[in-house]
Amino acid sequence: MLGKAQETMDTYIDSPEKLKNLYKRVLIVVSLSQVFGGAGLAAGITVGALLAQQMLGTDAYAGVPSALFTLGSAGAAFIVGKLSQRYGRRTGLSTGFFVGGLGAIGVVIAAITNSVILLFASLFIYGAGTASNLQARYAGTDLANNKQRAKAISTTMMMTTFGAVAGPNLVEIMGKVALSMGVPSLAGPFILSATAFILAGLVLFIMLRPDPLEIAKMIEADRRENEYGNKTESFSEKAINKRGLTVGATVMVLTQIVMVAIMTMTPVHMKHHGHGLSEVGIVIGFHVGSMYLPSLVTGVLVDKIGRTAMSIASGVTLLCAGLLAAFAPSDSMVLLIVALSLLGLGWNFGLISGTAQIVDSTEPSTRAKTQGKIDVLVALAGASGGALSGMVVVNASYATLSLAGGLLSLILIPVVIWSRKA
Repeated sequence: MLGKAQETMDTYIDSPEKLKNLYKRVLIVVSLSQVFGGAGLAAGITVGALLAQQMLGTDAYAGVPSALFTLGSAGAAFIVGKLSQRYGRRTGLSTGFFVGGLGAIGVVIAAITNSVILLFASLFIYGAGTASNLQARYAGTDLANNKQRAKAISTTMMMTTFGAVAGPNLVEIMGKVALSMGVPSLAGPFILSATAFILAGLVLFIMLRPDPLEIAKMIEADRRENEYGNKTESFSEKAINKRGLTVGATVMVLTQIVMVAIMTMTPVHMKHHGHGLSEVGIVIGFHVGSMYLPSLVTGVLVDKIGRTAMSIASGVTLLCAGLLAAFAPSDSMVLLIVALSLLGLGWNFGLISGTAQIVDSTEPSTRAKTQGKIDVLVALAGASGGALSGMVVVNASYATLSLAGGLLSLILIPVVIWSRKA
């Protein structure tokens, strides 16, 4: 077994061309899984609150599903990261998707049996699919060099868009399918989620061979031996760049808080000022499109002009989004669309530049578990942003929330400037 592993390592160390081809294949496999993962995520999120509302008979707890799978996602991010570090991306990510699929099946059973307890427990487990979908963006970077990492991240994010757009558009169809099977219509999208998550897991489990993280660790071990010999302390100091981790994590956490807080309360703000559901859908549609569609261009820019510049661009863009949302006339659809589009774009800049910074600051021997811990913080940041946003609007106004979010994003600028003073 060890001989085969050594032979595999030698193959990729001795042949940069084979390593390059493996990197491209990994990117294709991960991107394919992201199409399914995006569909599974979006379909469930679209009707989660409506299903809870229907089963509970009240609006008071309609936000519980979002909170539950966000918390489930946070816990799963840590576990998926640990599994990936120990057993490879293939095992960690596919396990997360399979568990998320089981959670979606649990939601369907809960709807059939009208069990609220099972519904809430299943939504929590469903969050594992969300965590895997987010962490899959790291898998494409394991074999990428420093000038390819942001582009690799953005490629997988771009592929998520296809599933994320298809999922909500299949809600009505899946509702009819569910009714034909004797299942409540709102459980239909979770049938799609279960199928999509399990397919994403199967794609990774079957096709992600050899495992990119395992190959990266082998290459790292060989380089460590050649460069450092027995000087493990010197390598250990290089293995984790704590300043880089702090900056990358801060960028992602702040952008997540600002984006989720303003996005969460925008539909409520619009409905209070006479906008219909179709108009809300248009604004949120532009927002989601701006979160993912610019990814390929963003990845190129992050690799070309640097992580620091794009992190600053994220802060400035989010500031503009907050100011515009705060001061735009409430009846102006055009200005709200621009504001929410800028909000999505600023998040896109922050997530890709922050993720690239995290990858730059770790070595394969520690990378996956570190990434999992940071994604826990990002998930919790989103949950707190969503929860606090309602309190701010109730006690102040939507304009206050938007302005506060925009100003909070400016913290990114001194943080990234501090990172340059190493």
